[in-house]
Amino acid sequence: MPPRMFSTEDAAGRPSIRFGQGKQAMPLTFRPYEAEDQKAVVALWEACQLVVPQNEPITDIQTKMQFQPDLFLVAVAENRLVGTVMAGYDGHRGWINYLAVAPERRRQGIAKAMMVLVERKLRALGCPKINLQIRRTNTAVIHFYQAVGFDEDDVISFGKRLA
Repeated sequence: MPPRMFSTEDAAGRPSIRFGQGKQAMPLTFRPYEAEDQKAVVALWEACQLVVPQNEPITDIQTKMQFQPDLFLVAVAENRLVGTVMAGYDGHRGWINYLAVAPERRRQGIAKAMMVLVERKLRALGCPKINLQIRRTNTAVIHFYQAVGFDEDDVISFGKRLA
């Protein structure tokens, strides 16, 4: 069972959650991605096996920073980047990409908290539905997404590489 969570704000007014109780509580801050995060983000994505040959993470980050950069969030604990989520909204559907939590920090509620925050941001934009795709090789996350309210859609996903 995940530790108790307490919502607060950090000194800069960003959402912060403390896990645990009393002096044992560990602060976790959520904030928008910053350029200085790039190396840590790519390392996290590699550790989480989200980087595949057809995806260039630095290009993905640079592209995201040109469009809705406020929907690219990171989680920081003890001055270490431990989570990411990248979202987008095209006016019709929201999309979730690169939800990642450091392997040693999983099952502590970090991914769920990040999803709550990004869902709030998408709702504020008028987004009626969020979609996401899971690689066939990443079946371990299916139960997580079901637990946070996602259902499998009866669709087939197609893609076409343009570059």
